[in-house]
Amino acid sequence: MEQLFYRYNPWWEPGWELTGIVPREKPMSLLESALERKEVTFISGIRRVGKTTLMKLLIKRLIKSGISPSSVFYISLDDYLLRGKNIPELVDEFRKIQKISFAEKIFLFLDEVTYIEDHEQQLKNIFDSQNIKIFASSSSASLLRKGKPFLTGRNRVIEIAPLDHEEFLLFKEYTTSKSDMHLQDVYFEEYLSTGGIPEFVKYGEGDYIKDLVDDIIMKDISVVHGIREPARLKEMFLLLMERAGKSISINKMANILGTSPDTVKRYLAYFEDSFLISTLTRCGKTNENLLAPKKIYAVDLGIRNMFTGFRDKGSLFENYIYNKIRYLDPCYYFVDGIEIDFMIAKKILIEAKYDSNLSDKQKLLFDSADLPYKFVIDSYRGIAEVIKAIDKIQGDRR
Repeated sequence: MEQLFYRYNPWWEPGWELTGIVPREKPMSLLESALERKEVTFISGIRRVGKTTLMKLLIKRLIKSGISPSSVFYISLDDYLLRGKNIPELVDEFRKIQKISFAEKIFLFLDEVTYIEDHEQQLKNIFDSQNIKIFASSSSASLLRKGKPFLTGRNRVIEIAPLDHEEFLLFKEYTTSKSDMHLQDVYFEEYLSTGGIPEFVKYGEGDYIKDLVDDIIMKDISVVHGIREPARLKEMFLLLMERAGKSISINKMANILGTSPDTVKRYLAYFEDSFLISTLTRCGKTNENLLAPKKIYAVDLGIRNMFTGFRDKGSLFENYIYNKIRYLDPCYYFVDGIEIDFMIAKKILIEAKYDSNLSDKQKLLFDSADLPYKFVIDSYRGIAEVIKAIDKIQGDRR
């Protein structure tokens, strides 16, 4: 066990340095702000989005800030060699190896914590009884939610999203001089095509995205939920990607797949829990929200393009804007068969139009909507400005 622990924690030995990694300052600032909080900090997000890398960057910053490397323990709980072990046992063994007393504070980083059965109760026990700061990652939202009763008031979830356009430029080391401003449009469309899974952005290996989706469908959905026909899952996911940015009919999809509406609803929840898709409800009263069709968006554009090909840039642009504003809890605005993409807090209306214009009916609905703030975003340059304006509006109203 000691040898395995040293492999996972190379900073315990002299000369360790974490190199060759592009830092992501937005999620890192959230993780750093959690360091002083007395809580279990869960890091969630789609597989291979960089959760492990962010934990190791945080470990590097901890050590640089003066924390002893020997008080920082990282372990990946999906390791076959750890089968049959529980978290308290691993922590006790770590304290023995590093000769750390029970009263001394330690920093615990648990990768893929949901591989451990009853992990939530085990985390509660060590959280309540030890001087400890815990970070734990998972690629399953539903498995994290399962543990909330044990950790009520003791936990916080930070979701790590794929790279946005600005982070994509940093990872690709793209810079633009004033004489080459025309390249900004080229880089943005490359982002719409590639998406934001860090390793794929960096190295662009051909089958990387396909293998990622296969892993999620097989390991995070089929195995966890005991699904005997993963081929049907894949078929449904293809249909969802084809419909990304549009509303879906549960009954129609059930007919296409030759299954029941209840099965389609369950599969839809599994895809969302595994961070492959997001769903958007229609604006309106609660019963209208529940009964109206939901719109589907891909969490990562590269995954969507793998199934559909790089086409319909306007729909990809809308998907990107949704991913950027998802934290604001939008809904889609729908009146008499006419739709405007997003409404936020019953006061902000947003329509995404990539190098195009509102139709006559959309313009009439947009102009007549009794809302104080309205935005049409027609290029990537307008996204940051609109989000900045929205954040100010939300802040002014708090």
